[in-house]
Amino acid sequence: MKKFMDEDFLLSCDTAKLLYHNYAEKMPIIDYHCHIDAKEIAEDRRFDNITQVWLGADHYKWRLMRSNGVCEKYITGDASDREKFQKWAETLERAIGNPLYHWSHLELKRYFGYNGDLNSDTAEEVWNLCNEKLKNPSMSARNIMKMSGVILIGTTDDPADELAWHRKIEDDKSFDIKVLPMWRPDKALGIEKPDFGNYIHRLSNASQVDINSFSDWKKAMAIRLDYFQDRGCLGSDHGMKYVPFTRADEKKIDNIFTRAVNGDGISKEEEDMFKTEGLLFLAEEYAKRGWVMQLHFGVTRDNNTKMYRRIGADTGFDGIYNRLPVEKLSAFLDELNSRDSLPKTILYSLNPNDNAAIGVLMGCFQEFGVRGKIQQGSAWWFNDHINGMTEQMLSIANLGMLANFAGMLTDSRSFLSYTRHEYFRRILCNIIGTKVDNGEFPFDEKRLGQIVSDISFNNARNYFGFNID
Repeated sequence: MKKFMDEDFLLSCDTAKLLYHNYAEKMPIIDYHCHIDAKEIAEDRRFDNITQVWLGADHYKWRLMRSNGVCEKYITGDASDREKFQKWAETLERAIGNPLYHWSHLELKRYFGYNGDLNSDTAEEVWNLCNEKLKNPSMSARNIMKMSGVILIGTTDDPADELAWHRKIEDDKSFDIKVLPMWRPDKALGIEKPDFGNYIHRLSNASQVDINSFSDWKKAMAIRLDYFQDRGCLGSDHGMKYVPFTRADEKKIDNIFTRAVNGDGISKEEEDMFKTEGLLFLAEEYAKRGWVMQLHFGVTRDNNTKMYRRIGADTGFDGIYNRLPVEKLSAFLDELNSRDSLPKTILYSLNPNDNAAIGVLMGCFQEFGVRGKIQQGSAWWFNDHINGMTEQMLSIANLGMLANFAGMLTDSRSFLSYTRHEYFRRILCNIIGTKVDNGEFPFDEKRLGQIVSDISFNNARNYFGFNID
């Protein structure tokens, strides 16, 4: 019997152990897509207890607690932090096979020095240990990032955001981790939303453009793109159910835009028309600036309307869209490619059944002289577990170039989530090590070490063009 989550956790052969401990483990972290609040970094937030830093905004954990029958009072309700932590411990002890079990124990090991098993019986011990550690200034937000080996993160930011906290971080020369904005224009494209008109007013104020037409919208967005670029932005991110491709001329788009701003209803086809033309415009702008375009799709949002009305969005009630309209995604990429305006693009699907379709489609649009111009994003959200990561990386290897993969990101709101990079790197090394030990690839430590180091760190740095000293 192997020891519980020891230093060779998930490493099943000698080559995997060598690659992880000699190469992957030593690499710093670029977390190019996360939902960390820049304000918390700027203010170097301190946490009063483990519940605040662990459960405060983690809908992964909330979802699992509900699956264990925990009442909402102990999840997002008014129970005490100690009570919420107890319910999490009682949930975790039954979470065999769930990645949250591994993530939680990696976090306890790396940040709090706890090597035991968190359960209902040990909850008091762990609560006291973690809270005592959190009293130390070394456990502030910034110091947790430094402790984790982080050298750069990309946050998630709206086009109308003034990025004031990013400026404050950049101006603070005592802090050497780069915190770059990443452009997230979902609200600017969310023409079907009832508050779209209010958002356009906000965008107008931020850009100082009176927005009365699609042309005005494009002008305002270009101004804000320049604003973000001046503040170090090198990439965008889009969240959507699917990538649309329904064309329309500008006169038609103007009509749709005006009705939506005024609060009049638009059809699903008209929504897709606006989003198609808006995405094409933005993608061309990204290409001009050398930015990376990230497309997160395959999500159905807020499936539980009762709970959405009660506690709002991003609380653990999203699901997987079961069909990738690959012909629309292909047409979108092809239109940009025909204009010589296809930016570097990372495709993420929440549906693991899309792995092969994405892997094959990527090969249609790779470009001479650019390693991995079109990427499949790391196994995302409901897929970032052992099987999901393994299947996604094997699919990339089978259909493309695993060695050019841009690697892992946390997609997280928690400062303790950087151990997910460790989890990913262990799985990566086990995949490669197993292939070598099976005689599927020759053992050449220098070459293998380079591949592992590249996927762990170098590829993301080079792909985005991050300027890291």
